[in-house]
Amino acid sequence: MSLDHDLIGVRSDPVERSWDSTDAILYALGVGAGHDNPLEDLAYTTEHGAPGGEEQKVLPSYGVMLTWGVRGRRLGDFDPAMLVHAEQSVQLHRPLPTSGTVSITSMVTSIEDKGSGALVRSQAEAVLADSGEPLVTAGSGVFVRGEGGFGGERGAPSGDIVPERTPEERVETGSWPGQALLYRLSGDRNPLHSDPTFAARGGFSQPILHGLCTYGIACRVLVGAVAKGDGDAMRSMSGRFSAPVTPGDDLAVEIWDTDTGQVAFRVRRGDGTVVIDRGRATFAA
Repeated sequence: MSLDHDLIGVRSDPVERSWDSTDAILYALGVGAGHDNPLEDLAYTTEHGAPGGEEQKVLPSYGVMLTWGVRGRRLGDFDPAMLVHAEQSVQLHRPLPTSGTVSITSMVTSIEDKGSGALVRSQAEAVLADSGEPLVTAGSGVFVRGEGGFGGERGAPSGDIVPERTPEERVETGSWPGQALLYRLSGDRNPLHSDPTFAARGGFSQPILHGLCTYGIACRVLVGAVAKGDGDAMRSMSGRFSAPVTPGDDLAVEIWDTDTGQVAFRVRRGDGTVVIDRGRATFAA
């Protein structure tokens, strides 16, 4: 079994993907919008938008799903149960429309040798199919256990990047036992999040929540706390997945102001374990 290192730097052929208002709503519901209070987040959970005439909006982290899974070739010949999502970033070149069609290309940018496994980094770009206007640039990293030790570069070490002080804001939220089954309908059908037998093969006692679902939960909280619910103000978001979340776990998003024009954030499980670290998000002034 091995990874295909010849993929590095090779851009895929364009793939088109379309979405509509229902897809955007399904995603918002999957990351918990309206779960605790159905009258909150109506701009994201209904086609009629929030009271007062506000039109439907799209959570900015949905931009990741518009590019998810687009790859010209398989990464290699290995047990897919050994693959876990390691990191994710998204850059929004303009607010996401409630419907549209994008043309997507992607490529593997690096494969780092981490000893116990390999970190495969990729980048995907989505442009509006009718105009070629850039919409989303997404970067992702997946860790493939057992595929390290090939003598490659380890990559630069990096620690957590949140300030060493109490966060300015801490928002408690949560997940629910069936959340992964709803979230997977937005495009990530990895059986690690639904099939107990597959999850056990990967070393988990039960299916775990998608890292991108936790990422979307964090995005929803950041939009509410930093931008007062206006997702169109978010410009970028990134983070590293440092521990799994089981559907039903309580979560808390810790937020710091920085002097760089960004906010830093970190997500913890109810037991205090950090599940997303190195979080950064930027918003329009």
